[in-house]
Amino acid sequence: MRINCGARHDVHTAPTNTLWYRDFGYTGGIPANASLPSYVSPHLDTLRYFPLSEGPENCYIINRVPKGHYSVRVFFGSVQLKSDDLEPLFDISVEGTLITSLKSGWSNVDDQVFAEAQVFLTDGSVSICFHSTGHGDPAILALEILQIDDKAYQFSQHSGQGIILRTVLRLSCGDGRPKFGADYGGDPWGGDRFWKPITTFGGGDKSISIEASIKQVSKPPNFYPAGLYERAIVSSDSKPDIEYTMDVDPNRNYSIWLHFAEIDESINGVGQRVFDIIINGDIAFEEVDIVKFSGDRNSALVLNTTVPVNGRSLTITLKPKNRDHAIICAIEIFEIIVAESKTLPDEVKALQTLKTTLGLPVRLGWNGDPCVPQQHPWSGADCQFDKSTSKWVIDGLGLDNQGLKGFLQNDISKLRHLQSINLSGNNIHGAIPSSLGAIPSLEVLDLSYNSFNGSIPETLGQLTSLQRLYLNSNSLSGRVPAALGGRLLHRASFNFTDNHGLCGIPGLRTCGPHLTAGAKIGLAFGVLGVFLLIVTCSVCCWKRRQNILRTQKMAAREAPYAKKRTNLSQNIQLSRHHNHHGQSRTAAENGPILLS
Repeated sequence: MRINCGARHDVHTAPTNTLWYRDFGYTGGIPANASLPSYVSPHLDTLRYFPLSEGPENCYIINRVPKGHYSVRVFFGSVQLKSDDLEPLFDISVEGTLITSLKSGWSNVDDQVFAEAQVFLTDGSVSICFHSTGHGDPAILALEILQIDDKAYQFSQHSGQGIILRTVLRLSCGDGRPKFGADYGGDPWGGDRFWKPITTFGGGDKSISIEASIKQVSKPPNFYPAGLYERAIVSSDSKPDIEYTMDVDPNRNYSIWLHFAEIDESINGVGQRVFDIIINGDIAFEEVDIVKFSGDRNSALVLNTTVPVNGRSLTITLKPKNRDHAIICAIEIFEIIVAESKTLPDEVKALQTLKTTLGLPVRLGWNGDPCVPQQHPWSGADCQFDKSTSKWVIDGLGLDNQGLKGFLQNDISKLRHLQSINLSGNNIHGAIPSSLGAIPSLEVLDLSYNSFNGSIPETLGQLTSLQRLYLNSNSLSGRVPAALGGRLLHRASFNFTDNHGLCGIPGLRTCGPHLTAGAKIGLAFGVLGVFLLIVTCSVCCWKRRQNILRTQKMAAREAPYAKKRTNLSQNIQLSRHHNHHGQSRTAAENGPILLS
């Protein structure tokens, strides 16, 4: 995977049509136009830089990286048309291990415009971090994460996971121009290595080359390209020895890989060229015969050794036997770095949660790993190495007077190795988490001069190691837990003042009838229920009264009409009664009526 830092779109670069992915969602920082420090740098137009205002450490976090062995390379750049012309100097770490520190003048040396290391990645992601040293803003042109063979550059039985190889130097002897693996037509599993050219070591030596094919090349695990062995430097009669000296960091171990092929036409068989290899005055390889060791002419031979270096220089000498000439095709030098143990993942997540919920200022950074590299721990987090887990743990938080405005979550209890918490002088609000009582090693808890409210958790009384508890100048209320009050008798230092609602210990007001939180909630629900019942009854009574009044009014309006209808009905009934009796007499007297 290759990333063009600061780019919004994928791009391809000549001459190998290499694909560089856009830079999206990996980190913070500011994208800008790039100024390339060297023709060795990939020809890209953008970069990403990280001003100190965004924190002292910034990281690219790349996920979904398959488990394996990788060559990680970081190209540096300069911001185009930036007002200051300061060459940025900063440190770089991979997976929490410091791999390089940029030195003054890096932008003028071709093989110093990038840093490269081989590292095993095992947790599905890779973090590449840039640590400011106060000398300019880190500016990153591109990143490469290229998978290589798991056994590549295995210099001993103990090399592998837990070991990082930082590339110090790669020399291609007898070549006149710098090349990457792709320029040699090398196998991609070789990691597209960069080879710096050298045409002479001085003393009258000469460069030679052949066009014949080279045997024993491009094979696992290192996949060296054949072109690397088609050129070489051969010493002269005036100076038979070949000697190369370079500056290195002192008190380190270095893995040295020397490349040979007998391409000199004047050498036809075994015994015609024999030499010793001496490193810093000690014989590393004795009586080296390339034809004998490789099995034939034009056949690649690679020799590897590890040397400790106490001084500041490393000298490699090829000393021929019997006034023969020495020959060499390439040199590789790596610094052996023991990978740092990282911080416990649960504690890292807990700190990241704190960063969000407390509104941590951007200037503090808090990116990457809290404890490693050890040269660049997070500000405000104290670390301790836990031998039982071989991991780093957080044993102290010191974020006093940092302008924090959030709240504390229960996740803080995941920092179970804390001995000291100082969050005083901020504006943190909300309740004090009861989970603080689950941190058994806590000795100091200072939450003074904040805006905490609610009661003091009873669980704080479980902190048997607690020696100092400062909760003064908050908005706390309720009774101080009896377990904490009793601790005052054991010479512990507590301060609860300037909390107008607190009571129950000497120096605070006397508590009245005290209700637990559950009782208070029950009482509140009871009062609410009675209130709702009263309101409901009142509404029902009011509606019933309204219905009665409405009925009475209707009855009053209809009374006169009802009286008239009653009289009329009585008259009609009387009339019908009289008529009925008259008609009966007429019929009896007159007899039956004849119908026509």
